[in-house]
Amino acid sequence: MLWLQRGFADLLSKSQIIKDLRSCNVVGVCVSASFSSWTLSPSDPHCQKMGLVEAPTVASNGSGDAQKIKPANERSRFLEVYNQLKTELLADSKTFQFTPESRVWVEKMLDHTVPGGKLNRGISVPDSLRLLKERELTEEEYFLSSSLGWCVEWLQGYFLVEDDIMDHSVTRRGQPCWYKIPKVGMIAINDGIVLRNHIPQILKRHFKGMPYYTELLDIFNEVEYQTSLGQMLDLITTPEGEVDLSKYIMPTYIKIVQYKTAYYSFYLPVACALLMAGEKDEAKFEAAEKILVQMGTYFQVQDDYLDCYGDPAFIGKIGTDIEDTKCSWLVVQALQRASEDQKNVIKENYGKKDPSKVAIIKQLYKELNLEKVFEDYEQESYVALIAAIEQQESLPLQAVLKAFLGKIYKRQK
Repeated sequence: MLWLQRGFADLLSKSQIIKDLRSCNVVGVCVSASFSSWTLSPSDPHCQKMGLVEAPTVASNGSGDAQKIKPANERSRFLEVYNQLKTELLADSKTFQFTPESRVWVEKMLDHTVPGGKLNRGISVPDSLRLLKERELTEEEYFLSSSLGWCVEWLQGYFLVEDDIMDHSVTRRGQPCWYKIPKVGMIAINDGIVLRNHIPQILKRHFKGMPYYTELLDIFNEVEYQTSLGQMLDLITTPEGEVDLSKYIMPTYIKIVQYKTAYYSFYLPVACALLMAGEKDEAKFEAAEKILVQMGTYFQVQDDYLDCYGDPAFIGKIGTDIEDTKCSWLVVQALQRASEDQKNVIKENYGKKDPSKVAIIKQLYKELNLEKVFEDYEQESYVALIAAIEQQESLPLQAVLKAFLGKIYKRQK
């Protein structure tokens, strides 16, 4: 069995997750395959050794042939599937005949919004299918599962384009948000809709004859609906220019993060892999959903913690949850533990752009020992998730779920 190839062995051996992954005795499968999308800093020696760097964006030449992204790194095989899907979408069809200008526009929009992230969600689909089948994938299986992975990435791109407009964001993935690009502006709203509608085009082209085609359409539609409602909850809980801390309660927070993040980031990739693997047992889907949604909640709590306590040089951004009045796990925890005087401090200083007021909130977090509260939460979440995973009868499903947990446990960015 090939364990933790290309420099991951010494990196991962320090983590408790390896012991638990090894408890999944999935014969003939490299459990570490699902770590191909582990997040590393570009300056990390492991990252340099493996070539895990961000995909470059490219300019369009305006011709009918899409220009290819050709990264010489670990993600190249997955990105080649993107190149093929993009070429297919930019070709004239009965559905739409491009003008030269519109083809240039869509290609630039795609390269700017879809492949520039870490691709964890997308790569998780072929990785999960490999574990479920307990063998390496055929070329066709890899292409199809990667196509589904790219559908997840397309959905992510659509959400981010629209979210950046609503949040008035300036940068995304180290470059200007799409709507901030000259001449784009509010055209980005329609571009987001185009991105979303690319997904059924991909599914129709490559999966229409498959027995699970209808289920694929259903799961993408359902997850989009859940995510849009999660976004709505977030927006009405923290309306711009208004601070109502009475809304910042744990039940609301849990609903926001589960619907806005957990379903599309964690459950959707595994559901796609289960469908491709021919799984028909609803109980397995339900069990996976329950565990992965809990995992997605833990992931978002980590994000909230890192927004305040993470090193901006390492995580790649400066946290602004306090200034932006976010319904963050930290402020919810603070309000649960604060005295009346401390609650007044939060009311007077939370959601203000003044750095001195942000510092006051962070000092209050320190007084309330929220770093220790998070450490306890993280350990309790890990133990609970491992226990739930190990209750599953299917060892391949256990391997998939433990691999997902391994990607995020004690992450630093």
